[in-house]
Amino acid sequence: MLVLITYDVSTETADGKKRLARIAKRCVAHGQRVQNSVFECILDSAQLVALQSELKKLMNAEEDSLRFYRLGDKYASKVDHFGIKPSIPLEGTLII
Repeated sequence: MLVLITYDVSTETADGKKRLARIAKRCVAHGQRVQNSVFECILDSAQLVALQSELKKLMNAEEDSLRFYRLGDKYASKVDHFGIKPSIPLEGTLII
C-alpha cells in the first residue's frame, strides 16, 4: 500500500537536528522523498508497523510530530501532482 509519511521535528537544539537527520534517513531507506519532510513509501502492513515503531523511538513526542496517511493499493487515482519534481513510479523496474 502507498503510505505518505510527514514529519515536523523541532530543530532548535543540536538534539533536534540529530533527530531530524535520523528520521529522514529512516524514511529515505523506505521510500521516496517528495518534499522536504514528506515521503511516499510502498509498505505492507508489517513493514508499516515496524517503521512506525522505529520512528516513534527516534522522535521526541513532546516536541515533534509524525503523520502516516494510508492511501492503499489503488493510490494512482488519489494523487495529483503539479509542478516540478515529478514522482518516480514506486512500483516496477527502475533503470538507472
